[in-house]
Amino acid sequence: MNMNSKALLAAAGIAAFAMSPAFANEGPGPSTKPGAFIGASAGVPPPGIYMFNQVFTYQANLTGPGNPGAATGQHVGVHANVDVQGFLFVPGWTFLGATYDAVIVQPFVDISVGTPVNAQLSGMFDTYIVPVELSWKLWNSGWQFKTGLGIYVPDGTKTGVNGLGNVGQPYYTFQPEAILSYLRDGWNLSVAVYEEFNTANSVTHYTSGDILHADFTATKTIGKWTFGPVAYYWGQVTNDSCPISCIATGGSTLAHYQSTEVWAVGGLVGYDFGPASLSVWATQEVTAKASNAAAAAIGADPSAVAQGTTVFATLSYRLWAPEAPVAPAMYHK
Repeated sequence: MNMNSKALLAAAGIAAFAMSPAFANEGPGPSTKPGAFIGASAGVPPPGIYMFNQVFTYQANLTGPGNPGAATGQHVGVHANVDVQGFLFVPGWTFLGATYDAVIVQPFVDISVGTPVNAQLSGMFDTYIVPVELSWKLWNSGWQFKTGLGIYVPDGTKTGVNGLGNVGQPYYTFQPEAILSYLRDGWNLSVAVYEEFNTANSVTHYTSGDILHADFTATKTIGKWTFGPVAYYWGQVTNDSCPISCIATGGSTLAHYQSTEVWAVGGLVGYDFGPASLSVWATQEVTAKASNAAAAAIGADPSAVAQGTTVFATLSYRLWAPEAPVAPAMYHK
């Protein structure tokens, strides 16, 4: 079974990653690893229950006007290692002409930030649930469109007075997604756009701004091999908010970046083993900007964002499929 051509990776692109929870403050950055939908598509595999295992490493340094190492010229390293276990359910249902599927994902995160922050955190990140995804084939043209809604449930490892002392987050994140793909003759030309909308921190009432993602895949499958260039963008597109009740607990939007822009480019290679498919991609972030205009207007801009390299691997396979109907016996006189 050629899992790549049948788009098993369509829903195997979710991996949680709190960009900077080690600062133990508000404004922690994206919940979903930028580039998580690289290699995915708008397609859906045949009915069944599938599992995907994802691991990745992110090795970076802080940059931006608020980089705490800028004054001394030192690099402040940000390192993350993440393991993700996920399940994709394809019951064979259709709705309004679309194929339905659902996803549940459990990530585990280990992250550290170097001197002068000096933090090391590890634990279970928030569970990610996608109760509905719908995929349409468009005009038998090779084009497909998929949309869905994901939810991060605040059940991860949390510590500290503000709930941000470890990798879990004390708020929900809602993540609508849209993927447009051209899938024909071994090509996967896909763009996935998804945005994170956060509820208020249940402890401090601080609300982090919305984060927009766009992941780009342009791969070709020849035989059992898949390869091609990939890229991603992520940026915070709305400001954080901090009401009176938040300020009373020491929160302030002046202490964190309010706008970011990060671009990365790289490549993907995959191999179809038959029972399972393996995909590996690597990217380098080529630009990373962060700013807080309000803080800069009254003093120093505290904004800092990580810029680095990601190596990301996904192993996908089917756990169960419905039995094929028994062919009727043929009788002859």
